Amino acid sequence: MALPEVDPDGPPRRLAVYSAGFLRQKRLRQILSLTGWKIELGVISGKSDAVGVWGRRPVSSRGIRAALSHDLPVLTVEDAFLRSVRPGPEGDPPLGLLLDLEGVHFDCSTPNRLERLLADGDLDDPNLLTRARNGIALLREARLSKYNAFEGAPKPETGYVLVIDQTRADASITHGASGRRDFGRMLARAKSDHPDRRILIRTHPVTESGHKRGHFGPGDLDDRTAFAPQGLDPWSLLEEASAVYTVTSQMGFEAILAGHTPVVIGQPFYMGWGLSEDVQVNPRRGRIRTVEQLFAAAMLLYPVWFDPVGQRLCSFEDTVHTLIAQRRARAEDRCGWQAFGMSRWKQPGLARFLGGNVSFPDASRQIDRPAVVWARKETPQLVDACLASGQPLYRMEDGFLRSVGLGAELRPALSLVLDDLGIYFDPARPSRLEALIEASVTLSSQQLARAEALRRLILSAGLTKYNLKGRSLDLPPADGHVRILVPGQVADDASVLLGCPDVSTNADLLAHVRAQNPDAQIIYKPHPDVEAGLRKGAIAADAHADVVAAKADMQALLEAVDEVWTMSSLAGFEALLRGKAVHCLGQPFYAGWGLTQDHAPKIKRRMARPKLAALVHATLIDYPRYFDPASGEAASPEQIVRILATGQMTALGGRLRLLSLLQYRFRRFAHMWRG
Repeated sequence: MALPEVDPDGPPRRLAVYSAGFLRQKRLRQILSLTGWKIELGVISGKSDAVGVWGRRPVSSRGIRAALSHDLPVLTVEDAFLRSVRPGPEGDPPLGLLLDLEGVHFDCSTPNRLERLLADGDLDDPNLLTRARNGIALLREARLSKYNAFEGAPKPETGYVLVIDQTRADASITHGASGRRDFGRMLARAKSDHPDRRILIRTHPVTESGHKRGHFGPGDLDDRTAFAPQGLDPWSLLEEASAVYTVTSQMGFEAILAGHTPVVIGQPFYMGWGLSEDVQVNPRRGRIRTVEQLFAAAMLLYPVWFDPVGQRLCSFEDTVHTLIAQRRARAEDRCGWQAFGMSRWKQPGLARFLGGNVSFPDASRQIDRPAVVWARKETPQLVDACLASGQPLYRMEDGFLRSVGLGAELRPALSLVLDDLGIYFDPARPSRLEALIEASVTLSSQQLARAEALRRLILSAGLTKYNLKGRSLDLPPADGHVRILVPGQVADDASVLLGCPDVSTNADLLAHVRAQNPDAQIIYKPHPDVEAGLRKGAIAADAHADVVAAKADMQALLEAVDEVWTMSSLAGFEALLRGKAVHCLGQPFYAGWGLTQDHAPKIKRRMARPKLAALVHATLIDYPRYFDPASGEAASPEQIVRILATGQMTALGGRLRLLSLLQYRFRRFAHMWRG
């Protein structure tokens, strides 16, 4: 990860600013602080190290004059080329910044750090170019651009010429040796160069939201010229275009990444390197660069990327994963939710998880938004109401990287699943997870690499679903025998009731494992909820188990054994992550795909044969959503793994701690009373 020429570990440099935005915007202050800058208002004679300005806005001239008068360098700050989901003043804070002590990337009249990287930088390192190649593929697969609030409009018919508009008075136009008249000239040239082609004008996302005006209007349209569909991501437009024309838009850079040689009217940072058809000439530029070298300089070396969950600097790849998570959350929460069957203690956290716009009606009288219900709490009335209204019904459950501590202890979930087809633990009908696993056989090499990296991250952190740190256990020597872990389950767990047709109790499970493996060393691990006295499922395991690992550390047990035999426990999936042989006597979501030894009746729908990395991608990346209560941010699974690994979870509030204690004691009393 390349940072600007500032030592973050050294004493902070004092950055004098003359704009209130530097003091008002928290994200801006955070990133500057992490890169070694301490903000102060105005130059303090003899103590300030530089003057900070934002781009080349009119207000920036005040800071530039102050820097000249005090003989100080100017640090120009701008948004990175991969910024956020929503644009505009009411949008999201940036996930990356460009910090330049030499100039600013869009001002062609003077050198800048990005230009120097492209002109003189060593961009031949094979590892850097591999990262660049994979990074381009990441952006293309994820359909990411600078702004990302796209809603999936249908693609236009292929073969058109794409003309890219920009907002009026944009600094990159005036400082890119261009002006308003160049947009008319660009459109005229596109029509002249392609007299038999349709022309599509792509408007800027900010103009679509009404914040600013562009250069083209209805008067520029004719029988073969039209506006491109709004809400369509740049990649989809670029992939179907036969030619691209731009003045200085960043989308010209993305056109190069998509394989085009765009006609460039002005002098943006990406012209002059042999990758575009340039109308003008910049005498400082002339070195021929590859697409990967251009990307490496602009996206890997020049920007500073920020992780809003970990509150740290991060890599480009981490930022892509963050944006994917944020865009998904915004898309799914855009219409708001009506939630049913939710315990009162869950409602405040659930509302935050789902973007804030959530109501909790007492009954399904009128459904006017997508409905979500805790799995197995749906009623026929709710199903009928959703069908009548045309609104989708999602079933919710905890995700597979949940928390530090049990849900029964009111620990908030860091991951939840929303399933519009069924639910993953019910094999009687299809689920969204099953569909994702089926489709995972077509994942790209980059997606599989991400899943494999996530798997290694989980293993290195020693994570499981609840991450309870149990006591260490000195196991007796196996003496050459196979060592088998048998995880106990809650007797009335839904995955047992719905997915275990033959063997459905812990006692029968242990007896079956012993009968099949008479010489093995069998270790039985009771379920934490059963050990806590909160749920049914306690058995006398000594008859068939060599070791009863009461309150033992699950991670250590998984590492110590050769095989796991289970009905439908998530421990079977966690064992697969660790390369262990897994035998399933039930029908959990991870069985039936060729990765486990299956003893229960086969589910005929499960025909695909995914790799383990593909199963991981479907189960831990595509299916759940993740949320960090501390930052209030939608999160990637990688960010959640880091939170769980460090134990830096939001503590329960006083009232919630009391409620947790009362619920814990009540459930134990109720369980003993029923028992």
